[in-house]
Amino acid sequence: MTESTNPEIDWSLCTWKGSRRRQHQEFHALPFHRKLELIEEMNRHARATIAQRRARGLPYIDPYSGERIAGTTVREEPLPGDRPAT
Repeated sequence: MTESTNPEIDWSLCTWKGSRRRQHQEFHALPFHRKLELIEEMNRHARATIAQRRARGLPYIDPYSGERIAGTTVREEPLPGDRPAT
C-alpha cells in the first residue's frame, strides 16, 4: 500500500470513535436555539415514522411505554432462506 501525501485528510475521523467525537464537537458548537430546532425535527420525524408504520400495520415501539406493538400485516411471500412447508 502506498502512503497518501494528502495532508488535508484527518484519518483519526475514519474510526467509529473519531466520527462520534467529531459529531459531538459539531453539536456542542451549535447555538442553543439550533439544538432545540434539531431535537424538534427529530421528534417530528420519529412521530411520522410511527404513524406510517401504524397505518401500514407494521410493528413499532411505543414511545411512551417502550413496549413493542405488534403489527397486523401478515407476510405472504417467504423470506430468503426460508424452507418451503412440506
